[in-house]
Amino acid sequence: MKILGIESSCDETAAAVVEDGKKVLSNIVSSQIDEHKLYGGVVPEIASRRHLENIDYVVNNSLIEAEVSLNEIDAVAVTYAPGLIGALLVGINYAKGLCLSSKKPLIPVHHIAGHIAANYITHTDLKPPYLCLVISGGHSHIVMVEEYTKYRVIGRTRDDAAGECFDKVARTIGFDYPGGKYIDSAAKSGNADAFSLPHPNVTGSKYDFSFSGLKTAVINLVHNASQKGVDLNRNDIAASFQKTMCDILVSKTMLAIKDLNVNTLAIAGGVSANSGIRAAFDGECEKNGIKLFLPQLKYCGDNAAMIACQGYYDFLAGRTASLDLNGIATLSLDEISE
Repeated sequence: MKILGIESSCDETAAAVVEDGKKVLSNIVSSQIDEHKLYGGVVPEIASRRHLENIDYVVNNSLIEAEVSLNEIDAVAVTYAPGLIGALLVGINYAKGLCLSSKKPLIPVHHIAGHIAANYITHTDLKPPYLCLVISGGHSHIVMVEEYTKYRVIGRTRDDAAGECFDKVARTIGFDYPGGKYIDSAAKSGNADAFSLPHPNVTGSKYDFSFSGLKTAVINLVHNASQKGVDLNRNDIAASFQKTMCDILVSKTMLAIKDLNVNTLAIAGGVSANSGIRAAFDGECEKNGIKLFLPQLKYCGDNAAMIACQGYYDFLAGRTASLDLNGIATLSLDEISE
């Protein structure tokens, strides 16, 4: 079964063709990073306009690269939630047009479920149940994946997402947007013990995250030093921040693994590309006998292959949509589980 996937939830316009939920025949991504970098973050109106300009190109090229015609596609999967509403609507309306003209089924895919599914592409042996840590620019979740289409959110951020925290800290110490890759690179040359940063906790919710205090601590550190005319080594700040982030993510995730008595962990989302986080989890999982699954770097960020992959499992579960499908800016995984 060949699924055409379409992703436009934020600032990547993407299309892909995936066969049987595992084999990627094409994966085309048009990035807007260079333009949004001018503003230090994603501008929703600009993102929506660029999706309009790029979507026809990425869909057509995904079919060309896969060497298939639209007639050979069995269904069209599209991200419908969560995300920037204007951006989502571009992909949804394009997908609905394709389905109307070709009489193909339309599959609505949850963006976070797509990130989780990116691991099925890299690891064909990964099967539910397992625990998944989803860390990206907009999301930080600990999810119990009970079935391919059934999820239970164990923990989530109460304020900033992990990727958002990376970007804001990066901007504070003088790096460009998106800041995650610059923090990762600088941390390799810095002293991770140079600065003591807080490990915020949420009272009464031992699996939930809070990154706002960590971000604020770095901002105050930099601003106070600046007021005193003290120069701080930004590589040391990056290393200390990244180590603290790793400690928080690892400790809460491993606590959930212990309490739920599971032995398989997957990590997904754009922040899962961070080398420090990958190394920290690799070491901790090896020490505790936990099977760890990480997506290939090219499937960590937003892409359509993951949407087509999850679309395959949603289709098998009978999840299709009519042509009145609408975008939803915020929607928990809990709300879509069977």
